[in-house]
Amino acid sequence: MKFNRAATLVAAIAIAAGACTPGGAASPAGSPGGSPATNTASPPVATNTSPATGSPVASPTAAETSPAMSPDASPTGGTSPSGSPAAGGQYVIGVSNTVQANGWREQMVCSVKAEALASGKVSKVVVAHRNTDAAGQLSDIRDLIGAGVDAIIVNPTDPNAIVPALTEAIAAGITVVAVDQGVNEQNAYLMSNNQEEYGYLGAKWLFEAMGKKGSVVYQRGIPGAQADTDRDNGFKRALAEYPDVKVVAEHATNWAPATAAEQINTFIASGQPVDGVWTSGVDSTIVTAFKTAGKPVPPIVGADNSEFVRQLTTEQNLVGAAVTNPAAVGGAGVALALKVLEGQAPAEKQQLLKPEVWDNQTPEGKGKLQAANDPSLDPLWPLNITIPGWTTYTKEQLVACKGPGEQ
Repeated sequence: MKFNRAATLVAAIAIAAGACTPGGAASPAGSPGGSPATNTASPPVATNTSPATGSPVASPTAAETSPAMSPDASPTGGTSPSGSPAAGGQYVIGVSNTVQANGWREQMVCSVKAEALASGKVSKVVVAHRNTDAAGQLSDIRDLIGAGVDAIIVNPTDPNAIVPALTEAIAAGITVVAVDQGVNEQNAYLMSNNQEEYGYLGAKWLFEAMGKKGSVVYQRGIPGAQADTDRDNGFKRALAEYPDVKVVAEHATNWAPATAAEQINTFIASGQPVDGVWTSGVDSTIVTAFKTAGKPVPPIVGADNSEFVRQLTTEQNLVGAAVTNPAAVGGAGVALALKVLEGQAPAEKQQLLKPEVWDNQTPEGKGKLQAANDPSLDPLWPLNITIPGWTTYTKEQLVACKGPGEQ
């Protein structure tokens, strides 16, 4: 264990009890089901191959607000140069996330806590969870270093801008695992969905559903974020295969439902014809907007979010598909970090999951949607809540969103 190198720092950090339910953030809705984890109709598969671009994958930013680190950001944790745990065999895990009020990110943080608890090897999870940019995340990661954590699970704002802090962490003997999106630090590990394939598979399905021609509205995430860049590469790779499909509107939603609603409402009001909509996870919002406007919903592709899957299984005349993108990469990132800390690091630093398309037009797709559908989860939470071979927590532990020692 490394003693805290900045004990006075911790006293200045705001302690947020329950990072998964900050003001305005999406929190688990309803009571948890009685069975253990796995809404995995067809679970994501981990692979050791890089995305088609050869680059790691990254994620959203947001306007900076006040920091929040939780719980018990006390001066304990850290590893010795040999990687041996702190006294009592307990590790301290830090997590850095920069987007709140986003169901996917909230579940990601909860999965970190749940896996830390289920592992029995973690004494504490120190969470830096707030809306911020790259500069704010640099500061948060350095705070985690100062808190003496053994490993940092990070969903990066930018693959390059936060590298200085990550390099400092690695130099201090801290294991770094990027989740959802990668970083350009060669000694960091990656646990992520294959985001380029996410973009490609969903777009290809959509263009086929459109009859291989027509106009499409393209609802992106945050341009410049690596995950958005990789998904854009995949979308455009599919678009090149369908020369009669044309993008008539492209919007940067910032992965924010309210922003996406405003954008699509403006488009609908313009009266432009549209034959399909590709979304980067703001799916149910788009469906609701067309219905509210009294317009037929064009074929649409989105993610495996709870409300969108419900719509796909219940809405009459809705043609659509969900592409899997599990937020459980947070918990899987903890499992990966523990392997590294215990001297069992995998041969490949990049662990990528293979996304699947669940459509409501084929018997196979309908079966997967029905099996995954779970109204007890928050409407904006993804339904692939575990990753076989990596996560070990139950659904109850995930929904409770409590790490070791939290009440």
